[in-house]
Amino acid sequence: MPRRSVLLFAGACIVFAAVLALVTMVVVTGREGAGAGEATSTGQPLVGGEFHLVDQDGRPVDQTMLDGKWSLVFFGFTYCPEFCPTTLAELAAVQQRLGAQADDLQIVFISIDPQRDTPQALKDYLSSDGFPRGTIGLTGSPEQVAQAAKAYRAYYEKVGEGDGYTMNHSLTVYLMGPDGKFRTAVAYGLGPDKSTKIIQDAMARG
Repeated sequence: MPRRSVLLFAGACIVFAAVLALVTMVVVTGREGAGAGEATSTGQPLVGGEFHLVDQDGRPVDQTMLDGKWSLVFFGFTYCPEFCPTTLAELAAVQQRLGAQADDLQIVFISIDPQRDTPQALKDYLSSDGFPRGTIGLTGSPEQVAQAAKAYRAYYEKVGEGDGYTMNHSLTVYLMGPDGKFRTAVAYGLGPDKSTKIIQDAMARG
């Protein structure tokens, strides 16, 4: 390939990578200082929206369950060997650090493995020691789960066959405001102190 063509191709790759990184950042975290995670052009939330699921007691719920409280929404599954229990344990530590502010915060765990995660399975799992008290577990049909994940831009994929399959999935925790709209993202592995500060700062902004 001529040297000029190589340079042009390399330049195009760099531009594409930069654009892709910017788009990914906007989808995951929203804009700094944007109201409720709204996009500039459309005014629509980048994260969150309509869903229809059932909780760990088998009761139908929808997105209105987020109204009136701050909510940490997290997608995972009960057979998760590491990331989900680690995240839930960290959220339990955050809950303790928030003190009285935790009364205004609910933690919502949405299963991306409806084949195994029945309401009862979620109830048993979330009652484990070391997990946040009062965590709400949600599941549903594969179609309902897919709709919820799409609304939150959450990735998941079944890996393997038979009883031993697992699930790959995104690890972001989404902080939703009392109006049910996206405020900010809490990345995996930040630790309780940094995560608590992100949540408290968002609560202070309203």
